[in-house]
Amino acid sequence: MRKQRAKKRPLAPDPRFNDPLVTRFVNMLMWDGKKSVAYTIFYDAVDKIADSTKEEGYEMWKKALNNIMPAVEVRSRRIGGATFQIPTEIRPDRRISVGMKWLINFSRKRSGKTMADKLSAEIIAATKNEGASIKRRDDTHRMAEANKAFSHFRV
Repeated sequence: MRKQRAKKRPLAPDPRFNDPLVTRFVNMLMWDGKKSVAYTIFYDAVDKIADSTKEEGYEMWKKALNNIMPAVEVRSRRIGGATFQIPTEIRPDRRISVGMKWLINFSRKRSGKTMADKLSAEIIAATKNEGASIKRRDDTHRMAEANKAFSHFRV
């Protein structure tokens, strides 16, 4: 077991928007260490959003991410031989991680020709509060609401 919690390493901001959050997103999007490919996919998706909606693609991505991020989640906890789903507030850092994971995973499952097409479609849907990632957030919130009777077990 480690003596101290590992330090958070600062992320370098991305070259186009100068935002470390974009770098974090691209790192999650990346496969097999192909960071330049991941950047290309992200920037293409942002450009496609800007072309199709006549709005700023980067701002739409940030809005979509804010719409997707869950506020609460359920955590399993074993108490007296029974397992309870206990609703828990999510740390801000984890909220971002979970939101990004959902956006990327549901983009990958979407139908479309390229990953940039899929990602842009999912971002546009999430901005309008629809799509699979928004459905997952709503399901998570619904589950937490259904199990709020067990919130007194929270640690």
